[in-house]
Amino acid sequence: MAIPKDARIDLSLEDIPKKWYNMAADIPDLKPMIHPATKEPVKEEDFKAIFCDTIVKQELSKERFIDIPEEVRTALVNLNRPSPLQRAYRLEKYLKTPAKIYFKREDLSPLGSHKGNTALAQAYYNANSGIHTLTTETGAGQWGTALAMVSNLFDIKTTVFMVKGSFIAKPLRKTIINTYGATVYASPSEYTDFGRKVLKEHPETSGSLGIAISEACEMAAKDEHTCYALGSVMNHVMLHQTVIGEEALKQFEIGEIEPDYMIACVGGGSNFAGFTFPFLREKKNGKFKDAEVITVEPKAAPTLTKGEFKYDFGDTAGMTPLMMMYSLGSEYIPPSIHAGGLRYHGMSPLVSAVFDHHDISATSYDQTDTFQAGITFARTEGIIPAPESCHALKCAIDKALECKAKNEEKTIVFNLSGHGLLDLYGYEQALDGTLPHSGQ
Repeated sequence: MAIPKDARIDLSLEDIPKKWYNMAADIPDLKPMIHPATKEPVKEEDFKAIFCDTIVKQELSKERFIDIPEEVRTALVNLNRPSPLQRAYRLEKYLKTPAKIYFKREDLSPLGSHKGNTALAQAYYNANSGIHTLTTETGAGQWGTALAMVSNLFDIKTTVFMVKGSFIAKPLRKTIINTYGATVYASPSEYTDFGRKVLKEHPETSGSLGIAISEACEMAAKDEHTCYALGSVMNHVMLHQTVIGEEALKQFEIGEIEPDYMIACVGGGSNFAGFTFPFLREKKNGKFKDAEVITVEPKAAPTLTKGEFKYDFGDTAGMTPLMMMYSLGSEYIPPSIHAGGLRYHGMSPLVSAVFDHHDISATSYDQTDTFQAGITFARTEGIIPAPESCHALKCAIDKALECKAKNEEKTIVFNLSGHGLLDLYGYEQALDGTLPHSGQ
């Protein structure tokens, strides 16, 4: 029996995208970020205390396509770009669905997730600007891992503030980040004024991404030789991740695939944006007219499904500009869940804008359901997904079961944003029945 042509669709090294796609160019009514003191739209100089010049220019750019530097493009090979598009034949068979299920394999990066796509770009631009000290936040640890590793390529010293709940639940993340040469602290920490303030007021807190962002920004703002690197939310991060979606479009063309559903998890928005923004561009240009693009979030942080579209801070201390986004409130600390990368109070302004325009839809799940989806995927496809990715997988399974009930042969594509090999404590709880429910 011949191997089906769509079992795995690979691209050549020459197919690594040469340009990033900037969704900001195609949202004419995109609201500007506002300086909290002046109440005026932010200017380039407002960011220079924490970002290098090129990152600032990309953040505020309305240029539709931005060239990927050749040094970055070459280094993307080491992150397993281009990544395969694979068909989940065994999952389809298990579900007895007529639907076709495909997944984009960001889990095959040596860093374990999609986060290296922007870590590489940010480290490159900072080093080119003469910056060799970076600070950052991380939730589950995927972003911190990525930045710690690529910092070695550019002789950068990196400090990572990791959300305390994940720091405790996933101790091997600390080992990996330290092995790559970075320093990692549980957040809130004793190393910043804001961290000490939070610990004094809430000594038992599990922390949040908003708090960790505040600590990293404070450390960068206090040292002119230190810059801040961000793992999600802001426009330049969404931009760098579009290599995922540009590759996927080529793979759809090669495999003659017409997606009916494009699905990805959302926390701050980076893997979702990277996977779907090029697709949404083509959809607006007349392709994939009937396709539905779905964001999937945890019930513990239901930003799009229950949040308010408003100007809010991206961090808890109020150090960032005010951004027009769906938010649960910058002081909201989500319940502790294993999908730490989705445990954020707000949403990327770009993702928020396309949601507000009804170009995408949103749903949310309890972690008990998403981990069961992950177990099913492990037993059929042999891959243990990250808890974050399990949210997209759960939605894909639900859509496949809907197709089964209606006897519809639809095509479902989801982004497997990372592997779960450092999240086995969560799987252990799911297997022995002790995994707690999550949600508001």
